[in-house]
Amino acid sequence: MRVVAELKMEDGFEIVEPAEPKVPFVFDSPHSGDLYPSSFLASSRLDSSRIRLSEDAFVDRLFAGVVELGAPLVRARFPRAFLDVNREPYELDPKMFSGRLPSYANVRSLRVAGGLGTIARVVSETEEIYAGPIPVEEALQRIETFYRPYHAALRRLLARTHLRFGQAVLIDCHSMPSTCRSAEARGRADIILGDRYGTSCARILIESAASILRDLGFTVSINKPYAGGFITEHYGRPSRGLHALQIEINRALYMDERRYEPLAVFGEVQRRLTLFARDLVDTPIADGGLAAAAE
Repeated sequence: MRVVAELKMEDGFEIVEPAEPKVPFVFDSPHSGDLYPSSFLASSRLDSSRIRLSEDAFVDRLFAGVVELGAPLVRARFPRAFLDVNREPYELDPKMFSGRLPSYANVRSLRVAGGLGTIARVVSETEEIYAGPIPVEEALQRIETFYRPYHAALRRLLARTHLRFGQAVLIDCHSMPSTCRSAEARGRADIILGDRYGTSCARILIESAASILRDLGFTVSINKPYAGGFITEHYGRPSRGLHALQIEINRALYMDERRYEPLAVFGEVQRRLTLFARDLVDTPIADGGLAAAAE
């Protein structure tokens, strides 16, 4: 965790670009940010450890090797507990705020009901973040200052990639706790791939991803319990040559979940994920493999 007095628009995210784009892939890590504004921490009832429970710590580092393969990597620098860009722009819980939400806010989504809207109410399923209501104006400012520029940059990268290669594939990179309260967590796989139940990318992409990961020694599950969030759903348009695949890495593989520190095997996991990305970007796109499978 890095505490900053103020989080400015230019600090919100970073795009790490290859010297030359070589593959029709874009990788993003929307939940690995660790810049915590001091005012946000002051408004929270959680200590500096509990507030990080929803952070995908080090995921951007795990996938840093994709840049050498010729793919850009977008990484958020603000934490998920502060703002979640893997939601609609205005999934907001009116009970959280002082003041009236705009009429266009989505206040009835399942994610809002679970406390996991664009401005989250909880971390780790039940841990309330805020000591009291926060001003509506503050929530809207976070969305305008950080959410909208993040997605504008992601759209530009995907459009540029599609124009250059005729296809664009977004790999949305996340991590998951090794345990949780749900029964589905028992025997949780090393990696969970999500394609919104076959709607966000061509079948060949997720099948190839699963096969490569298993060959590298990972256990893999598909769509359960994570099928993909807003990013995967929103950007995945296979019929238009736009594909989106979510990948969730079990945190126990690479980090101490209590101390938020990389394990000694971090470099080895990073190496295997770079090998995964190297083989995945060779999935046949130029000959119509993805386009044909999406029809």
